[in-house]
Amino acid sequence: MTSKWNYCPLTSTEQEAESRLAQRYSGTPPISELLAERGISTVQEAERFFHPSLKDLHDPFMMSGMDRAVNRLNRAMGGKEKIMVYGDYDVDGTTAVALVYKYLRNYYSNIEYYIPTRTEDGYGISRATIDMAAENGVTLFIILDCGIKATDEVAYARTLGIDFIICDHHVADEVLPPAAAILNPKLEDSTYPCPHLSGCGVGYKLMQAFAISNSLPMGDLEGMLDLVAVSIAADIVPMVGENRILTYFGLKRLNSNPNIGLRAIIRTCGLSGKEITISDVIFKIGPRINASGRMQSGKEAVDLLVSRDSADAFARAKEIDGYNQDRKELDKQITEEANTILEERDVSHSRKKSIVIYNKNWHKGIIGIVASRLTELYYKPTVVLTHANGLATGSSRSVQGFDVYSAVESTRDLLENFGGHTYAVGLSLKEENIPEFTRRFEEYVNANIRTDQLTPLLDIDAYLTFSEITPEFLTLLRKFNPFGPGNTKPIFCTRRVTDFGTSKLVGKLGEHIKLEVVDDTSGKVFNGIAFNSAEYFDHIHSGKPFDICYTIEENKRKGSQSVQFLVKAISIS
Repeated sequence: MTSKWNYCPLTSTEQEAESRLAQRYSGTPPISELLAERGISTVQEAERFFHPSLKDLHDPFMMSGMDRAVNRLNRAMGGKEKIMVYGDYDVDGTTAVALVYKYLRNYYSNIEYYIPTRTEDGYGISRATIDMAAENGVTLFIILDCGIKATDEVAYARTLGIDFIICDHHVADEVLPPAAAILNPKLEDSTYPCPHLSGCGVGYKLMQAFAISNSLPMGDLEGMLDLVAVSIAADIVPMVGENRILTYFGLKRLNSNPNIGLRAIIRTCGLSGKEITISDVIFKIGPRINASGRMQSGKEAVDLLVSRDSADAFARAKEIDGYNQDRKELDKQITEEANTILEERDVSHSRKKSIVIYNKNWHKGIIGIVASRLTELYYKPTVVLTHANGLATGSSRSVQGFDVYSAVESTRDLLENFGGHTYAVGLSLKEENIPEFTRRFEEYVNANIRTDQLTPLLDIDAYLTFSEITPEFLTLLRKFNPFGPGNTKPIFCTRRVTDFGTSKLVGKLGEHIKLEVVDDTSGKVFNGIAFNSAEYFDHIHSGKPFDICYTIEENKRKGSQSVQFLVKAISIS
């Protein structure tokens, strides 16, 4: 699908900020513009942005419920109660459980962890798990990355003498569970300055508060920021404020001294000796951790992440890598099947602004990925459903700017349960309700989505000439890392570039272009890759000028560094 190009000029306020910043960054004009776009208007703010500090993390006790949470945890440990650390089976949940369990086991032994399975336990907390915990003497759950909607389950646990500390970041209902404490920066009455923490991030804040309350050194906890960084990147939460600080130092840890389990994953996926970036976490590390919960049990991922033995960790990482290979094959198969179904539907379906698709034989652990693939391909809010535990169970994904949570919530009377956030929601419903759900979901989307939200929009951050891509510019551009929502990797546009004479088609089918291009402002030749762009090759090879939109990528290995463009779009006259 072709993307629209959209240059977003600065507002008058941003222009004023840019002029102030330009005095400091006069040698690198685009940098001041990029800072202004991010709401950074003073040199002091720019310095804090370029040089994150752990001292700028918020006081954890600013989060509503933190006093109650820490008091209940301290009381449990003082009374030698049995504690269960419990979390979701995805990357965010497993890293959260690993962090809280690893940190607390340094000070307390009567503690264990549990991750539910997708197929048997389902999402969140279940009565069966509560019964199992009660039989084993558990009196306190620390539940991470889920639980905010478990009102009935938490009430049931109280009748058995079990308390809950809920650490979640998903949207809550009006009625909250009767927990001992709830930590969720998205609660309506929350005043916490960073509302978009990951589930692992909320767990980190609980451990930070626990350390403060017991006068413990922060060094051990800060050494676990690699887990927080993985959760933030994989869960795609906004990379701003506190999240950016946590990720910045977490990436440093990943690149210097990652925990034994993460080091084993890094080795398994071929990242040893390379500088690990957010992209590596999203596309290599995260999917392997996720594959455990998708294909087998998320507990295996936690077993790896809390491992104390390198040989054991590497063996576990190899096994999980095998799950990931299986996941890729299933992902490809189911996506192809879904595409076939959609292509065979009549014309009226192509006019719809949403997709709802159901196949009872699809693997439950893969449908979230398939929903993402279909959303990228058709650029419509998408729900993919399969059959599990007697219900149609599925995942939804959204396009930029559209709140799919509200769309799903509008059908809540048809649902057995649902939960999530703006761009991703999990849900289950009775099979007979699927036709009515499909009708009403489409009705809501049709009434609320804007036409421009149904076409990918490529926002250009700045126009560059090749003469402006200097070593000083690249040095400052690196400091915009880590990238993510709210601080996306800048997209640049250079007009009227030409082939240096050496561009060529690459790929098994010659579907990609390996570019070597110049512009008329300097003698610099830049390399780039334009995926699935073979249709432009004849024009490029003829020597005629064209425009490119791209991000600047750096490949770092020990002792070497190279720069190339990742081309996002090509425009020819």
